[in-house]
Amino acid sequence: MDQMHPVTSEDDIYPRYRQTPVGALLRYHNLGTGLDAHTQASLLIGMCMDNRKHLRIPDNFAYIIRAGGANLRYSEFKVSYAIAVGGVRAIALIGHTNCGMVNLMSKKSAFIQGLVETAGWSQGAAEDHFFHFAPMFEIGNEIDFVSSEARRLRLRYPKILVAPLMYKVEDNRLYLLEEEA
Repeated sequence: MDQMHPVTSEDDIYPRYRQTPVGALLRYHNLGTGLDAHTQASLLIGMCMDNRKHLRIPDNFAYIIRAGGANLRYSEFKVSYAIAVGGVRAIALIGHTNCGMVNLMSKKSAFIQGLVETAGWSQGAAEDHFFHFAPMFEIGNEIDFVSSEARRLRLRYPKILVAPLMYKVEDNRLYLLEEEA
């Protein structure tokens, strides 16, 4: 986790993010800056659906897409909408520690059994469902995935600022990710 850099003061925010909505997000959430009034979203936040994460941001500040592992590959139309119609010019892609989309194969039995017992699925249907979708949603390492997804989004939307961040569940703080040059 040495690629995760804490933000405990304004000086910790990378210069390229300071005067952007990403800098504002870090100030609101980590530094406790007062929540300004916003009439229009200036940021798209892509983050995991995990229920342990909650951001401190003002109303109308951001569009938020929650998807397992902060994987926006299957939400690209929504990303495009937020940019083209919503007018956002920056994306904060937020992964988190201890993500359930890491090592999905280790959760196979629990997943299948949960669908059988809780949802009433047949064993075969639950197995087929898992094996069809798990490869699409497995993210591997959280930091590596968020960094690679940020690179993919930058290629897809070259005029949009994309910032890969991590949410540390253990302390409920956002961390900047150091990226290779």
